Amino acid sequence: MSAIWIGASSRRKRLLSIIAVFIVAILATVLGSFLPVSPQEANQISNDLNQTTTTLNAQGALTSFIFGNNLFICLLMFIPIIGPAAGLFVLFNTGTVVGAIAISSGFSPALAFIALAITPVFWLEFISYSIAMAESVWLFRRLIQGRGLSELRRNTTLFIAITTVMLASGALIETALISIGA
Repeated sequence: MSAIWIGASSRRKRLLSIIAVFIVAILATVLGSFLPVSPQEANQISNDLNQTTTTLNAQGALTSFIFGNNLFICLLMFIPIIGPAAGLFVLFNTGTVVGAIAISSGFSPALAFIALAITPVFWLEFISYSIAMAESVWLFRRLIQGRGLSELRRNTTLFIAITTVMLASGALIETALISIGA
């Protein structure tokens, strides 16, 4: 692995960083989905989520809520040191909700995670979060090197723009999937 890293261009190192964070993000979510939850707690989580979704959808605010929530979480993940820790915590909790919904619906958490992973929403959100957490590490590294402002101007702002577009697309798709009952 070190040979791949040492000989890699800066662009390739960033891509490798994003891929590594993507794998860790998936593992955090999978671990969360297998957290033991009682059937009563699983039903409560599922009912609360369904009620929130139904209310927001009826108000025509579901897409903006999903986008705003995901963008806030993603922007938090860009913060050096705090971002990746907060991001993994959020993804672990997301896994817990996925597992709870699966249990309340009579499915295994593994099947629920696979069903989630085949949606474009999963890919758009997880890639966005992975970009944010990887950039957080790069920004921290550049801050230590005294090149933080340059990193912020050149790369962080670009990655924020990219993830914003991806999360907006994801929110539109997620709302459409919810509307058709997928």
